[in-house]
Amino acid sequence: MKLLTTLLFLAIAQLSFGQAPQIYNPKADAKMDLQNAINKADSLHKHVLAIVGGNWCPWCIKLHKFFEDEVIDSIINANFVVVDINYSKENSNIDVLKMLEFPQRFGFPVMVVLNNKGVRIHTQDSGFLESDETYDRKKMTLFLNNWSFKALMPENYTKK
Repeated sequence: MKLLTTLLFLAIAQLSFGQAPQIYNPKADAKMDLQNAINKADSLHKHVLAIVGGNWCPWCIKLHKFFEDEVIDSIINANFVVVDINYSKENSNIDVLKMLEFPQRFGFPVMVVLNNKGVRIHTQDSGFLESDETYDRKKMTLFLNNWSFKALMPENYTKK
């Protein structure tokens, strides 16, 4: 009975702790996912927030969890259409990264802001948004608000 209990405990522990979350899908068609995000952003008057990373990357997982923060989540939902783009040994999506002007040069995760027509307007090294062992809410809020659709509307800056 002790052996059965021990084996059951080990099996549950393996299922609970042994697998990293699967946020990035190596089998996804990243080009189609990105185009769908652009189309949706255009219809909603939002920007696209493309997040490039992989399930192998601890900071990519931290970023995904950080985006569940109530304040950050509300800013993202109000201003962006989010698309996760996988970068891994199984699928590095080089063709999509070329379209995004090679954001991997900043490391992972990296965020790319596209306007509602699919034009890259900013690439963000996520390392500048870190604080200790997580991301900084104030820095992230500033980044997201400064690159929102409304923040880049010329009429916000040309009124007399």
